[in-house]
Amino acid sequence: MSNNTRENFGSKLGAVLAAAGSAVGLGNIWRFPIETGQNGGAAFILIYIGCVLLLGIPIMMSEFLIGRHTQANTAGAYRVLAPGTPWRWVGRLGVLSGFVILSYYSVVAGWTAEYTVLAIGNHFDGKTAADFPAIFAKFVSNPWKSVLWMLGFLMATHFVVIRGVKSGIEKFSKLMMPALFVIMLVLTICSVMLPGSSEGLEFLFRPDFSKITGSVVLSAMGQAFFSLSLGLGCLCTYASYFSKETNIGKTALNVAVIDTMVAIMSGLIIFPAVFNAGYTLDSGDIGPSLLFITMPNVFGQAFGGVPALAYGVSVLFYFLLVLAALTSTISMHEVVTAYVSEEFNTTRRKAALIVTLACSIVGVVCALSFGPFDGVRIFGMSIFDFFDYVASNIMLPLGGMLIAVFAGWYLDKKLVRDEITNRGTLRASYLRLVIFILRYIAPVAIGLILLGQLGVFR
Repeated sequence: MSNNTRENFGSKLGAVLAAAGSAVGLGNIWRFPIETGQNGGAAFILIYIGCVLLLGIPIMMSEFLIGRHTQANTAGAYRVLAPGTPWRWVGRLGVLSGFVILSYYSVVAGWTAEYTVLAIGNHFDGKTAADFPAIFAKFVSNPWKSVLWMLGFLMATHFVVIRGVKSGIEKFSKLMMPALFVIMLVLTICSVMLPGSSEGLEFLFRPDFSKITGSVVLSAMGQAFFSLSLGLGCLCTYASYFSKETNIGKTALNVAVIDTMVAIMSGLIIFPAVFNAGYTLDSGDIGPSLLFITMPNVFGQAFGGVPALAYGVSVLFYFLLVLAALTSTISMHEVVTAYVSEEFNTTRRKAALIVTLACSIVGVVCALSFGPFDGVRIFGMSIFDFFDYVASNIMLPLGGMLIAVFAGWYLDKKLVRDEITNRGTLRASYLRLVIFILRYIAPVAIGLILLGQLGVFR
């Protein structure tokens, strides 16, 4: 596909919502509340917001300017900007990351669909806390159910991607993102009106700076990095569909604000309900257990006095998870689809089919790692956990660090200035600060995140 026939987003709103949809995902809803619960509540949130502003937005702007300037997929972008150099592997790493994460993320996305159906069927009613771990274990170990839901979610993603940028990604983002916010607003109102919700709100918004340590700061940096989907190639790919009039700095800020709002609203939904039900989130691992074991029981206890309300909250919550998962799977699918289509000169439909089939194969293996392949271990981890560990702890931080170095040191300053200022038509008084961060702060900070994820500081 040549650049002169390449589709662009049809509106500024569509570009912002699509990019925000790429950033918003299940990590905002399960990882952020638990990270907050484990690391001092509001004090963690303040550090997290600082990391988004000082680390997340500059790297996001880097991905945006690389994608928009080249109007190419993330792998092709680096080849255009740095022909004949090893920098092309940064783009390829983003494509590989998107493929790997989409493959196992679709498994978890399928779980959200299954639990939405369970909630609609009122299968959580009358269950005790001891019942939910068994329900979850029985489901994920069932090879047919888990695989079918994963394949179904991939097909839904495939349907959006094959429709193209305007009719597919942009159109569905304009539908899904407002729906996601409306559902979150309704759930937030229901949760904060619970008796005793003040305890959860106090924990969320009253900072305890005595709990701030070096590891908490690293956790906040890591959460900001992963929450914004940095280093994955999604933002670079979506930016390649931006018009030349798109304000890169303003778009990056809007995406960061939306992503942060979703994360904080997730805390507003979860903390009051969790505290009302007598739970805490200051211990335990970051994983699906919060969504699929703890929350069904929490909603039953918190809203149990009004069964209809407990039912409605459960249905809305799991449908919210489906929307959040779908916005993420669409963006990851698009990263790989754009690469296959443009690098191998094939149609979008054929490229999307290749990606869907390949991800389905890997996804089936990941889904079965909870059932028939449960005994298979790679470096002591299940197949699913191994893919998650490599992608989240190595590939994404490494990609983000290399992007910062590339934009801060390799790219010509004039190119960076022209893209951020739209060829001198916009003011960008923050430009020097952004370049300074990309050169000296971001690589070191992300390097620390990478070392922390690898367990160096334990």
